[in-house]
Amino acid sequence: MNIPVAQISPKRGSFAPHGGGIEKTSFLAMRSRVIARHNASMERGEYKPEIAKHPESVKFPRESLWYLVILPGIERLLLVLGLVLLALYVSARIREIILSRVAVKQFEALKHSAPQSAPGDEKALPLTSKPDFVSWSGTRIRAYYDSLDQHLAAPVAVLRIPKIRLEVPVLEGTDDWTLNRGVGRIKGTALPGENGNIAIAGHRDGFFRGLKELRMGDRIELEGREQTETYVVDHLQVVDPKNVQVLQPGATPSLTLVTCYPFYYIGSAPKRYIVHASRTSSEPGIRLAHSGKQVVD
Repeated sequence: MNIPVAQISPKRGSFAPHGGGIEKTSFLAMRSRVIARHNASMERGEYKPEIAKHPESVKFPRESLWYLVILPGIERLLLVLGLVLLALYVSARIREIILSRVAVKQFEALKHSAPQSAPGDEKALPLTSKPDFVSWSGTRIRAYYDSLDQHLAAPVAVLRIPKIRLEVPVLEGTDDWTLNRGVGRIKGTALPGENGNIAIAGHRDGFFRGLKELRMGDRIELEGREQTETYVVDHLQVVDPKNVQVLQPGATPSLTLVTCYPFYYIGSAPKRYIVHASRTSSEPGIRLAHSGKQVVD
């Protein structure tokens, strides 16, 4: 007995009765081929199923189970899983955007409430811009905003690297709160304005993410309360965390930037990335005119 295709039960993904059209072309094409093979075997007398009153109850060959039951089930399962993952991703992105906007408003309020430096104060540090979060990790961005609730000592200098458009306050110490807010001078090394080696640490997924772009000859500026110093990168290296030799002073005044390495390592990075620069000039500090930027303190 041939199975009339138009009488197959109108479930999703099947033929609609009375010429209603096709909802899923690929699935229906496979179903049609199974029915055609069944009808051909019936005509040749090779397959004689027990015919019930309704065509829906006809027992198809064993291979039809894969096409009619298992494969559609797998397709639906993968579709549901994909939709769930997409929903989780979208919700995470929306949450990140909302938190970022709220934090930006908090930062702006803090910035405008910060006291202005007195016009006659020649030792006032220049003003720094808001961090550029483009290359930061989401965890580091949230840590930065959380640090805004902490009161930290005033910066001792402002570090600028024109090539990577970095402008960041240099704070004292290398504890978590300090490195979330800015970069920190490593204790025991020279202070800005002194001879010796000034060592500054920062997070690889935050302020110091761009250090990987620096090359020999790139310029670095360190503006302190007394003077502005210019340095030129002359050495790049990767060392073990226990290697403190890179912090020792050399024959000429120098600046050493330290961050974890590799930059995109998941977990606690096993190495340290070192940018060493030698001082080329030092000029008396000049307080910049206010341009709406504030020191983050």
